[in-house]
Amino acid sequence: MTSSLTAVAPWLWVPVVLFAALAQTVRNTAQRSLTAELGTLPATLVRFLYGLPFAGVWLALLYAWPAQPPAVPHFSAAYLGWIALGAFFQIAGTAFLLLAMAERNFAVAVTLSKTEVLQVALFASVFLHELPTPLALLAMVVATLGVLLLSLPPRGQLLSPAAWLSRPALYGLACGASFAIASVGFRGGALALGAETPWLSGAWGVLIAQTLQTLGLGAWVALKTERGLAPLWPAWRMSLVAGSMGAAASLAWFTAYAMQTTGAVRTLGMVEVAFSYLVSRRLFSESFTRPEKIGMALMLVGLVLICSQIGSPP
Repeated sequence: MTSSLTAVAPWLWVPVVLFAALAQTVRNTAQRSLTAELGTLPATLVRFLYGLPFAGVWLALLYAWPAQPPAVPHFSAAYLGWIALGAFFQIAGTAFLLLAMAERNFAVAVTLSKTEVLQVALFASVFLHELPTPLALLAMVVATLGVLLLSLPPRGQLLSPAAWLSRPALYGLACGASFAIASVGFRGGALALGAETPWLSGAWGVLIAQTLQTLGLGAWVALKTERGLAPLWPAWRMSLVAGSMGAAASLAWFTAYAMQTTGAVRTLGMVEVAFSYLVSRRLFSESFTRPEKIGMALMLVGLVLICSQIGSPP
């Protein structure tokens, strides 16, 4: 997708992705406390339910702000299909991660879920015909190696072939694949919509996707959990934090997908891991181990390499 804005500022996707990663780090922090209070699925629903009003306000501002309001884009069946695909697999990725965490040896699953970026490159090549350049592919591989070093399982599982071939390991790969397909779906939606600006593309995408996710996951929580939706309302203060930051992150991700290829966006998005580690080490005054230092260095090298692609056509 090419817009006048991205043609003038081909680097703009970089700060947008950095903001998305930072907002997502704040959202994850808020959701951790909500998970302990509400349970996993209700806390996940909060992200969509409480984020919807913020996405709606942002879309309204985009139409009210300019003197000449932009046209409402044409919502084709292809566009709605891409967004629905992304929305479904985003929830599926969360479900696979939860299944892995229910197992005793889920550390391997978490490690394998970090292969998302390499799977993004595969699925984007197949479904969107977005072939990464050799330098972009190198950036993805180097950054992924760095993240894998940061998330290696304990030594007992690291050297165990059975652990890498276990059911949790399959959950981890399925988690990475689901999030990769979700990213490809949202990028495909941005390409199919043809909105006047990437900001409009992002706002419409988030509003439609989170509406589908709120209805689908909300119905599941209401019907399948013991207390239904009742626990969501007393926790509204922290839920607003999680919802607003989740909406901000999603709006930025969707906007970035309208500006740049999925592989580049998700590779740079790995900076979220660095943010999370820095927050964790700062809070607990812990020092980095040698493998963590190497992993962080490799990841940052990958991010620098992907940013060197600025100016190349998406």
